[in-house]
Amino acid sequence: MATDALTISCGECALEGTSACGDCVVSFLLERDPEEAVVIDAAEARAVRLLQRAGLVPELRHARRVG
Repeated sequence: MATDALTISCGECALEGTSACGDCVVSFLLERDPEEAVVIDAAEARAVRLLQRAGLVPELRHARRVG
């Protein structure tokens, strides 16, 4: 069975080391080490989007670095 997953790694984020990290939903929810990637499945991604729409967490601003 194929599974859709979203991998978020601070090391790959174009906003790493900026003020955006202070209220990043990943940091807020998981309080993990900055070098650790976060993997959430499709159902969890939908749940995060619902929380965002309700104004309970900030919008996910992760943008993978290019180049």
